[in-house]
Amino acid sequence: MEAVNPVLTLNDHHVGFTTLDYIVVVIYLIVVAVFGIWSAGRQRSTKDYFLGGRDMPWWAVLFSVVATETSTLTFISIPAVAYGDNLTFLQLTLGYIIGRVVVAVWFLPAYFKGDLSTAYEYLSQRFGSGMRSAASYTFIVTRVLADGVRLFATAIPLAIILRLAGAFPEWTDIQIYALAIGLISVITLIYTFLGGIKAVIWMDVVQMAVYLGGALFAAVLMMGQMPVSGSEALAILQGEEKFRLFNWGGGLGWREFLADPYVFWIAVFGGAVFSVASHGTDQLIVQRMLSTRNLRDSQKAMIWSGVAACLQFAFFLAVGLLLFIFYQGMSPDELGLQTTDEVFAKFIVEEIPSGIAGLIIAALMAAAMSSLSSSLSALASATTFDLLKPKWGAGWTQKEELFTSRLTTIFWGVVLTGSALFFTWLQLSGDERPAIVELGLGIASYTYGGLLGAFLLGLLFPKPDKTDAMIGFFAGLISLLFMVEGPVQNILPGEGLAVAWPLYTLVGGFIVILVANLSWWIRKKIVTSPMEGR
Repeated sequence: MEAVNPVLTLNDHHVGFTTLDYIVVVIYLIVVAVFGIWSAGRQRSTKDYFLGGRDMPWWAVLFSVVATETSTLTFISIPAVAYGDNLTFLQLTLGYIIGRVVVAVWFLPAYFKGDLSTAYEYLSQRFGSGMRSAASYTFIVTRVLADGVRLFATAIPLAIILRLAGAFPEWTDIQIYALAIGLISVITLIYTFLGGIKAVIWMDVVQMAVYLGGALFAAVLMMGQMPVSGSEALAILQGEEKFRLFNWGGGLGWREFLADPYVFWIAVFGGAVFSVASHGTDQLIVQRMLSTRNLRDSQKAMIWSGVAACLQFAFFLAVGLLLFIFYQGMSPDELGLQTTDEVFAKFIVEEIPSGIAGLIIAALMAAAMSSLSSSLSALASATTFDLLKPKWGAGWTQKEELFTSRLTTIFWGVVLTGSALFFTWLQLSGDERPAIVELGLGIASYTYGGLLGAFLLGLLFPKPDKTDAMIGFFAGLISLLFMVEGPVQNILPGEGLAVAWPLYTLVGGFIVILVANLSWWIRKKIVTSPMEGR
């Protein structure tokens, strides 16, 4: 998928950003803060703050998971996938559903059996506190880098639309980005700080309705302005093979086969493994599962979130097909755009009636806030339970523990905002994008393999101990960098083995398990051989 160009260079034709649009955005921001705090109720302990008192309805958790996975960039970029290609992206969602079934059947019972607060407590029970700290630090570093880039990325379409709608004609690009990032961060931090995970989950439900409603409004408007009839549109889409759903990889060499993320077998199998890691080992999602009333509710939320995510991706891809008909398949150059990722933003700016643009801005903010609030809560819970409490919190009262949790929420809110602003400056200060941005966007895929391998090692292999687990864990993290297209592989001699991103997690997890078991076997030989010789 092409990356959205952060320089605000779309055509200057627009309907303008009216006073009514400003009012809509301001009212939305106020309502978000007030409703988020009200929905959470009173927080008396960290169980309330991070786990919602373990009393959240499964359907709310389901929608929260889907909203968390949906960023502003998804809102804009998924339609661009169908506009520029076809529907083969949906193959990945089949793997996502399979992966979530595996998590529901296999991982969640282990979490509920141990009455855990974070995903990484399980690793502590199996391999000791060192492994728990390593996994938690890995999660934290991953989130700070990846979510800093993600928060910057979510501001791209928002900043483009604010600029092109004429909202702040005298401002520079960096000022526009800073405003977008600042608004999203401050409002999200307010309700996350005061309401905890309960506020996050309920606001995710509301924000999902808002951003889907905004996209649906745009789709309906588009259908009413189509240049051809419905039957002609279907014929055009069929002729361009836009309805193609499966790519079997025929005619590809083995290197091309492994490097293509949309070959069916790579997409489904890789997507399933990625989903097992992201939804079975990432505190961002596990925290929500642990907030449900019981194991059965968490399993229902997990499995049905996969189905809902698949339907949502299908909807956004359908929007892309409508855009293809509306713009008669014109290339980005013909439309005056940098990439196909800007096509939906162009429609929003130029075709949405004056007065409704504020609703679309609110929808984009909703998608961004649902992702950011989840990261804040997950980072705060991992920091409090996995790092601070084991070292200094033995004598903490409930009030002290809750106070510490809220302080860490503020801390990570500031850090993520600073990270996003740093990437904004980095991205806009030169003509070429630095490799660190690409690394930041892909880092979650790198580290998921290590985390999944560690969890599977604990679940399936009883013999390796904490030393073996640590060796395997870091071997998986380091070795994967040499198989992923990026800065590290570029300095290696010869032609590296580049694998498609859905396989990152599978390869990383396999290396962790293999190296850990090899470490156990070697250490056993070293220890037992001298004893046998006596």
